[in-house]
Amino acid sequence: MDASAKQDLRDMLGKMLQGHGDAGAFGDGESLFASGRLDSFSMVTLAMHLEETFGLDFSDVEFDVSLVDSVDDIEALVDRQAPG
Repeated sequence: MDASAKQDLRDMLGKMLQGHGDAGAFGDGESLFASGRLDSFSMVTLAMHLEETFGLDFSDVEFDVSLVDSVDDIEALVDRQAPG
């Protein structure tokens, strides 16, 4: 994942957090889902975004929240799974 894509991801997650009334800052390694800051609906929205933006296919991945719990986790998943 390049720096621009990572910033776009951070921006999207920040907007999702704000939509949940959470305007607090978050670090790349900070838990977003297991901590309760984001919910399962947000997870579905994020999964759809990752499929559309990076070509991921979650039907090919044994899904677990730990795969997308932080920016670092998402970056690692994209780097491992994105086609090309």
